[in-house]
Amino acid sequence: MKKFIATLLLLTAPAQAQVSSTAAPVANSSGSVTNQAVQVVPARQFTNTYGSGISCQGATLSINPFISSTTGWAQPYEKYYNEPVYDTLDLVGALDPEGNSIPDGRPDNPGNILFYKPTRTGQKTNLSINGGITATLSIPLDRHHVRTCRKAAEKQVALLDAALADKRLNYEIARLKNCSDLMKEGVMFHPDSPYASICADVVLTNPPGVLPSHIHSIPTSLTTVETSAAAKQTQQQPSSPASP
Repeated sequence: MKKFIATLLLLTAPAQAQVSSTAAPVANSSGSVTNQAVQVVPARQFTNTYGSGISCQGATLSINPFISSTTGWAQPYEKYYNEPVYDTLDLVGALDPEGNSIPDGRPDNPGNILFYKPTRTGQKTNLSINGGITATLSIPLDRHHVRTCRKAAEKQVALLDAALADKRLNYEIARLKNCSDLMKEGVMFHPDSPYASICADVVLTNPPGVLPSHIHSIPTSLTTVETSAAAKQTQQQPSSPASP
Protein backbone atom coordinates (compact mmCIF):
# COMPACT_ATOMS: atom_id res chain seq x y z
CA MET A 1 0.00 0.00 0.00
CA LYS A 2 2.85 2.38 0.79
CA LYS A 3 4.53 1.61 -2.53
CA PHE A 4 1.31 2.38 -4.36
CA ILE A 5 0.90 5.77 -2.63
CA ALA A 6 4.55 6.67 -3.33
CA THR A 7 4.14 5.81 -6.99
CA LEU A 8 0.96 7.89 -7.20
CA LEU A 9 2.69 10.91 -5.62
CA LEU A 10 5.55 10.67 -8.11
CA LEU A 11 3.17 10.59 -11.05
CA THR A 12 1.06 13.54 -9.84
CA ALA A 13 3.89 15.74 -8.55
CA PRO A 14 4.81 18.66 -10.86
CA ALA A 15 8.07 18.09 -12.71
CA GLN A 16 10.46 20.99 -12.95
CA ALA A 17 13.06 20.93 -15.64
CA GLN A 18 15.26 23.46 -17.33
CA VAL A 19 14.08 23.90 -20.88
CA SER A 20 16.15 25.59 -23.54
CA SER A 21 14.96 26.17 -27.11
CA THR A 22 17.20 26.69 -30.04
CA ALA A 23 15.90 28.24 -33.20
CA ALA A 24 16.44 25.88 -36.10
CA PRO A 25 16.83 27.21 -39.63
CA VAL A 26 13.79 26.83 -41.83
CA ALA A 27 14.16 26.33 -45.55
CA ASN A 28 11.33 27.40 -47.80
CA SER A 29 11.03 26.28 -51.38
CA SER A 30 8.59 27.47 -53.96
CA GLY A 31 7.97 26.38 -57.48
CA SER A 32 5.36 26.07 -60.14
CA VAL A 33 4.25 23.11 -62.17
CA THR A 34 2.41 23.41 -65.49
CA ASN A 35 0.49 20.41 -66.68
CA GLN A 36 -0.28 20.23 -70.38
CA ALA A 37 -2.47 17.63 -71.98
CA VAL A 38 -3.06 16.78 -75.62
CA GLN A 39 -6.48 15.38 -76.39
CA VAL A 40 -6.60 12.69 -79.04
CA VAL A 41 -10.04 12.54 -80.63
CA PRO A 42 -10.81 9.33 -82.53
CA ALA A 43 -11.13 10.09 -86.22
CA ARG A 44 -14.22 9.17 -88.17
CA GLN A 45 -13.74 6.05 -90.25
CA PHE A 46 -13.80 6.54 -93.99
CA THR A 47 -16.97 5.20 -95.61
CA ASN A 48 -17.07 4.07 -99.23
CA THR A 49 -20.50 4.04 -100.87
CA TYR A 50 -21.15 1.89 -103.95
CA GLY A 51 -24.80 2.61 -104.55
CA SER A 52 -27.94 0.63 -103.71
CA GLY A 53 -27.33 1.36 -100.04
CA ILE A 54 -23.97 -0.46 -99.93
CA SER A 55 -21.37 1.34 -97.82
CA CYS A 56 -18.24 -0.18 -96.28
CA GLN A 57 -15.83 1.08 -93.66
CA GLY A 58 -12.20 0.17 -93.30
CA ALA A 59 -9.33 0.77 -90.95
CA THR A 60 -8.39 4.42 -90.46
CA LEU A 61 -5.02 5.85 -89.45
CA SER A 62 -5.17 9.43 -88.22
CA ILE A 63 -1.90 11.34 -87.71
CA ASN A 64 -2.19 14.73 -86.00
CA PRO A 65 0.88 16.90 -85.47
CA PHE A 66 0.62 19.48 -82.72
CA ILE A 67 2.68 22.25 -81.15
CA SER A 68 2.08 24.02 -77.85
CA SER A 69 3.84 26.72 -75.89
CA THR A 70 3.69 28.05 -72.34
CA THR A 71 4.96 31.28 -70.85
CA GLY A 72 5.41 32.02 -67.14
CA TRP A 73 6.57 35.12 -65.31
CA ALA A 74 6.29 36.70 -61.87
CA GLN A 75 4.76 40.04 -61.01
CA PRO A 76 6.02 42.48 -59.95
CA TYR A 77 9.26 41.92 -61.80
CA GLU A 78 12.30 42.64 -59.64
CA LYS A 79 15.69 42.15 -61.18
CA TYR A 80 17.55 43.03 -57.93
CA TYR A 81 16.66 43.57 -54.29
CA ASN A 82 18.58 45.33 -51.50
CA GLU A 83 19.85 42.91 -48.90
CA PRO A 84 20.81 44.56 -45.56
CA VAL A 85 24.28 43.96 -44.18
CA TYR A 86 24.24 43.97 -40.36
CA ASP A 87 26.97 45.10 -37.99
CA THR A 88 28.57 41.98 -36.54
CA LEU A 89 31.38 43.80 -34.69
CA ASP A 90 32.12 42.17 -31.31
CA LEU A 91 34.88 43.82 -29.27
CA VAL A 92 33.48 44.14 -25.78
CA GLY A 93 31.00 42.45 -23.53
CA ALA A 94 33.28 40.25 -21.41
CA LEU A 95 36.41 40.64 -19.28
CA ASP A 96 39.53 38.58 -19.22
CA PRO A 97 41.23 37.58 -15.93
CA GLU A 98 43.15 40.85 -16.02
CA GLY A 99 39.99 42.93 -16.36
CA ASN A 100 40.39 43.83 -20.03
CA SER A 101 37.38 43.91 -22.37
CA ILE A 102 37.12 40.95 -24.65
CA PRO A 103 34.42 39.77 -27.14
CA ASP A 104 31.57 37.90 -25.60
CA GLY A 105 30.23 36.28 -28.81
CA ARG A 106 27.42 38.76 -29.27
CA PRO A 107 27.38 41.76 -31.65
CA ASP A 108 28.06 45.01 -29.92
CA ASN A 109 25.36 46.77 -32.00
CA PRO A 110 22.73 44.15 -32.79
CA GLY A 111 20.29 45.14 -35.52
CA ASN A 112 22.51 47.93 -36.79
CA ILE A 113 22.50 47.97 -40.61
CA LEU A 114 25.76 49.04 -42.14
CA PHE A 115 24.60 49.24 -45.78
CA TYR A 116 22.46 47.53 -48.37
CA LYS A 117 23.94 45.42 -51.13
CA PRO A 118 22.07 44.70 -54.36
CA THR A 119 21.34 41.03 -54.80
CA ARG A 120 20.23 39.48 -58.03
CA THR A 121 16.86 37.78 -57.75
CA GLY A 122 17.27 35.44 -60.69
CA GLN A 123 13.71 36.20 -61.66
CA LYS A 124 13.10 35.55 -65.37
CA THR A 125 10.41 34.70 -67.85
CA ASN A 126 10.01 31.02 -68.61
CA LEU A 127 9.06 30.00 -72.13
CA SER A 128 8.63 26.43 -73.30
CA ILE A 129 7.62 25.16 -76.72
CA ASN A 130 6.55 21.54 -77.13
CA GLY A 131 5.68 19.67 -80.27
CA GLY A 132 4.83 16.15 -81.26
CA ILE A 133 2.63 13.87 -83.29
CA THR A 134 -0.33 11.82 -82.16
CA ALA A 135 -1.53 8.81 -84.13
CA THR A 136 -4.80 6.93 -83.84
CA LEU A 137 -5.54 3.65 -85.59
CA SER A 138 -9.21 2.65 -85.78
CA ILE A 139 -9.92 -0.93 -86.84
CA PRO A 140 -13.44 -2.42 -87.11
CA LEU A 141 -13.86 -5.38 -84.79
CA ASP A 142 -16.53 -7.20 -86.77
CA ARG A 143 -14.43 -8.41 -89.71
CA HIS A 144 -17.12 -10.79 -91.01
CA HIS A 145 -19.54 -8.02 -91.92
CA VAL A 146 -16.71 -5.99 -93.41
CA ARG A 147 -15.76 -8.85 -95.75
CA THR A 148 -19.43 -9.40 -96.66
CA CYS A 149 -19.80 -5.72 -97.46
CA ARG A 150 -16.73 -5.84 -99.69
CA LYS A 151 -18.11 -8.81 -101.61
CA ALA A 152 -21.38 -6.95 -102.10
CA ALA A 153 -19.40 -3.93 -103.28
CA GLU A 154 -17.57 -6.04 -105.87
CA LYS A 155 -20.88 -7.40 -107.16
CA GLN A 156 -22.30 -3.91 -107.32
CA VAL A 157 -19.31 -2.69 -109.31
CA ALA A 158 -19.73 -5.62 -111.73
CA LEU A 159 -23.41 -4.71 -112.20
CA LEU A 160 -22.50 -1.10 -112.87
CA ASP A 161 -19.91 -2.18 -115.44
CA ALA A 162 -22.49 -4.40 -117.16
CA ALA A 163 -25.03 -1.57 -117.20
CA LEU A 164 -22.42 0.76 -118.65
CA ALA A 165 -21.51 -1.78 -121.35
CA ASP A 166 -25.20 -2.19 -122.22
CA LYS A 167 -25.68 1.57 -122.58
CA ARG A 168 -22.51 1.76 -124.67
CA LEU A 169 -23.80 -0.96 -126.98
CA ASN A 170 -27.14 0.82 -127.41
CA TYR A 171 -25.31 4.05 -128.20
CA GLU A 172 -23.05 2.44 -130.82
CA ILE A 173 -25.92 0.62 -132.53
CA ALA A 174 -28.01 3.81 -132.62
CA ARG A 175 -25.05 5.73 -134.07
CA LEU A 176 -24.46 3.05 -136.72
CA LYS A 177 -28.13 2.99 -137.76
CA ASN A 178 -28.54 6.74 -137.96
CA CYS A 179 -25.28 7.26 -139.82
CA SER A 180 -26.11 4.52 -142.37
CA ASP A 181 -29.60 5.93 -142.98
CA LEU A 182 -28.18 9.38 -143.58
CA MET A 183 -25.47 8.02 -145.90
CA LYS A 184 -28.13 6.20 -147.97
CA GLU A 185 -29.96 9.50 -148.36
CA GLY A 186 -26.73 11.20 -149.39
CA VAL A 187 -26.44 13.32 -146.25
CA MET A 188 -23.06 13.41 -144.53
CA PHE A 189 -21.00 15.73 -142.33
CA HIS A 190 -18.46 17.89 -144.03
CA PRO A 191 -14.94 16.44 -143.62
CA ASP A 192 -13.82 19.61 -141.82
CA SER A 193 -16.75 19.54 -139.44
CA PRO A 194 -15.92 18.76 -135.79
CA TYR A 195 -18.76 16.20 -135.87
CA ALA A 196 -17.45 14.31 -138.90
CA SER A 197 -15.79 11.82 -136.57
CA ILE A 198 -19.21 10.62 -135.40
CA CYS A 199 -19.78 8.67 -138.62
CA ALA A 200 -16.14 8.34 -139.67
CA ASP A 201 -15.98 4.61 -138.92
CA VAL A 202 -19.37 3.75 -140.49
CA VAL A 203 -19.07 1.88 -143.83
CA LEU A 204 -22.10 1.63 -146.14
CA THR A 205 -22.16 -1.67 -148.14
CA ASN A 206 -24.67 -3.29 -150.49
CA PRO A 207 -27.64 -4.85 -148.64
CA PRO A 208 -27.94 -8.64 -148.83
CA GLY A 209 -30.07 -9.89 -151.83
CA VAL A 210 -29.77 -6.65 -153.82
CA LEU A 211 -27.69 -6.61 -157.03
CA PRO A 212 -25.78 -3.35 -157.42
CA SER A 213 -25.38 -1.60 -160.76
CA HIS A 214 -22.50 -3.09 -162.76
CA ILE A 215 -21.09 -3.68 -166.30
CA HIS A 216 -19.78 -6.98 -167.68
CA SER A 217 -17.44 -7.32 -170.71
CA ILE A 218 -18.02 -10.34 -173.08
CA PRO A 219 -14.73 -11.82 -174.23
CA THR A 220 -14.50 -13.00 -177.99
CA SER A 221 -11.89 -15.14 -179.82
CA LEU A 222 -10.22 -14.25 -183.20
CA THR A 223 -11.72 -17.27 -185.07
CA THR A 224 -15.23 -16.32 -184.14
CA VAL A 225 -14.67 -12.80 -185.40
CA GLU A 226 -13.33 -14.01 -188.84
CA THR A 227 -16.20 -16.48 -189.35
CA SER A 228 -18.74 -13.81 -188.60
CA ALA A 229 -17.11 -11.40 -191.10
CA ALA A 230 -17.03 -14.04 -193.92
CA ALA A 231 -20.67 -14.90 -193.40
CA LYS A 232 -21.59 -11.28 -193.57
CA GLN A 233 -19.75 -10.78 -196.89
CA THR A 234 -21.41 -13.87 -198.46
CA GLN A 235 -24.80 -12.56 -197.60
CA GLN A 236 -24.00 -9.24 -199.23
CA GLN A 237 -22.84 -10.70 -202.76
CA PRO A 238 -25.65 -10.97 -205.55
CA SER A 239 -26.53 -14.41 -206.92
CA SER A 240 -25.34 -15.27 -210.61
CA PRO A 241 -27.99 -16.05 -213.47
CA ALA A 242 -28.59 -19.68 -214.33
CA SER A 243 -26.91 -21.14 -217.47
CA PRO A 244 -29.08 -22.14 -220.51
